[in-house]
Amino acid sequence: MGGTDVTDGWDWRRGGETPAPARPPGAGAPPVGPPTMPGADRTPLASPGSGPTPGWPASSGGSTPGWPASPVGPASYGAPAAGGPNSADASAWWSDALADPWRDPAAPTAVVVPGVVAPGAEPEPVTDPDAPGRPTLRHLLLIPVITALLAGTLGGALGYAFAVRGGAGAAVLGGAPAEVPALAQRKPESLAGVAERVLPSVVTVRVSSLGGTSEGSGFVATADGHVITNDHVVAGGTGKASVVFNDGSTAPATIVGQDAESDIAVIKVSRPGLRPVEFGDSDALAVGDPVLAIGSPLSLANTVTAGIVSALDRTMQAGEPGGPVRYYAAIQTDAAVNHGNSGGPLVDGAGRVVGVNSTIKSLVAEGQEAGNIGLAFAIPINQAKRVTQDIIGTGKARRTVIGARADGPTGVVGGGLRLAEVEPSGPADGAGLKVGDVILKINGRPMTEPTDLTALVRKYAPGSVVTVEYRRGSTRQNTSVTLAADAK
Repeated sequence: MGGTDVTDGWDWRRGGETPAPARPPGAGAPPVGPPTMPGADRTPLASPGSGPTPGWPASSGGSTPGWPASPVGPASYGAPAAGGPNSADASAWWSDALADPWRDPAAPTAVVVPGVVAPGAEPEPVTDPDAPGRPTLRHLLLIPVITALLAGTLGGALGYAFAVRGGAGAAVLGGAPAEVPALAQRKPESLAGVAERVLPSVVTVRVSSLGGTSEGSGFVATADGHVITNDHVVAGGTGKASVVFNDGSTAPATIVGQDAESDIAVIKVSRPGLRPVEFGDSDALAVGDPVLAIGSPLSLANTVTAGIVSALDRTMQAGEPGGPVRYYAAIQTDAAVNHGNSGGPLVDGAGRVVGVNSTIKSLVAEGQEAGNIGLAFAIPINQAKRVTQDIIGTGKARRTVIGARADGPTGVVGGGLRLAEVEPSGPADGAGLKVGDVILKINGRPMTEPTDLTALVRKYAPGSVVTVEYRRGSTRQNTSVTLAADAK
């Protein structure tokens, strides 16, 4: 080739020789390998499967005549030379030396092997302090606590402001609301429930008389306006009456009829929508049963008092001087009853009327105003109903009689009432009783006073059969007597 440097004229693209520009004096050997072309791969252009090219280093350690073989395979691109530039055995060539067209082909190549990170030697991860992180449990608990404190402070401030504005003081009255006790729930069977149910049927009765106005109580017995009261409430009246209902409304009334000896009277009021009371059975009462007395004591309308049944069949003989004598076997109670309660209902624990309040006992002297001392008496409702039905039906009441009269107590051991008179063909005569017999009991009730015979007999309706225990001489006997109505 005439002494020409073959490397200067090697054209790697054509595989032949081309004249090469002369190097400046003193320049080193040109780099080895094909020149780097912009945008082109640095891999030598050789057809796959082609053999060695004359004047080009053979791949995989092969050789070409006139070109020294590369001691190693292709160099890595983009990595620094082994040992680094500052190490003792650092190569003067860069890692891209094989791609340098001016590299001396005779110079050895540097193989750069990427460093392998040993297991467990990875660098610790670095956390960015400014990066947002997940909230901790403490943060989650602080949020509702702070919210509750703020809400409580705001609520307290608003409550105080409203209280001051409304004129309320700083003191808080009463305790925290508690569950309502059973006795305060006013169930229908409670005393409050009973009173609420009965009060609309209770009225105040006012009757005009020559001496002024008499006032008492009463209760609605029928839906068409019949009202039951005491005879002594309407006695002496001019026939004009009025009633005041529990809502304060009033209505005129007329007297239908009255019976002085039973102390029952009936008046009539015209008013729609009346609610009659429910009647009970006075014969079914027992001592100790709870009762309510309802009426207008001392003109205090809609008054309710409570008590118990203190005694049964307490025979009463009452009346004003010069007036009729009243007889009945009363229900004794300790409910507070005063003037004005007369004619009002006595109701049991179920709200059923079992009696008509009529009389009280008092310790006051003659002529003084009597007051309650816990001894009140009511006419049994079974007797009052019978008399009321007679008055409504016929205008007058029938009296139940036994057809015999007693003088008084015998004064002997064992008590009893000695018969002073027996009416011929009367109930007592028909049962075999005779004058001089001593009546000991009627239906098991002992006889001790003459009033006992009259009052207990009038407790029963005409036609009732009673058992009479009597003594004739020294013999005790029993007989059944069918009671009758008097001929009046």
